[in-house]
Amino acid sequence: MSAGPDPEGPGPGTVRTGGRTARVRAAVLRAAGDILAEQGFAHLDLADVARRADVGRTTVYRRWATVTGLVADLLADMAEQSLPRKDTGSLLGDLTANATLVQRTLADPRQGALFRAVIAAATCDVRTADALRHFYDVRVAEWSPCVEQAVQRGELPPGTDAPTVVRAVSAPLYYTLLTTGAPPDPAAATRAAQAACAAAKAGVYVTSG
Repeated sequence: MSAGPDPEGPGPGTVRTGGRTARVRAAVLRAAGDILAEQGFAHLDLADVARRADVGRTTVYRRWATVTGLVADLLADMAEQSLPRKDTGSLLGDLTANATLVQRTLADPRQGALFRAVIAAATCDVRTADALRHFYDVRVAEWSPCVEQAVQRGELPPGTDAPTVVRAVSAPLYYTLLTTGAPPDPAAATRAAQAACAAAKAGVYVTSG
């Protein structure tokens, strides 16, 4: 399960081609992401977002209507921008690439704070929770082929559940962030990839076949 955009690359709401509508969306999503990272979900206000984005309030209210609608669009944008998976030719290499992306994202001051805010909001808001699940569904689907290819190469036993392996890579990294308040370090990413790889090769994630 991969996290958001590469922290060294474009962030949520990066301006894309497509005219004024795309520029407005980019500005609003950037402002929303900034507020979430700085102050948390409780302080996200559409009027404040409009002010920061230098966009008319009417435009923001007409397009997004609610704070949860805006967060859902922000997560959709982040899923669109997430880097494609790397194909290293080995399961451990692929899982390490995934873990490294997650670790770098959670360790980034802005992205880490943004994810903590969204995760916290998802615990008490159904629409935010749905949007967050969709975001991770997209990322898991992006990385699952690396596990499927490992099965085809004979690295893993038939019937290995690919999405479960991908989730197993990032689970300890998120747990570290949420239970200690400190982002995982690169060594934690390496350990997470190695552990998931070893478990998968041992048949822990076989569900059929």
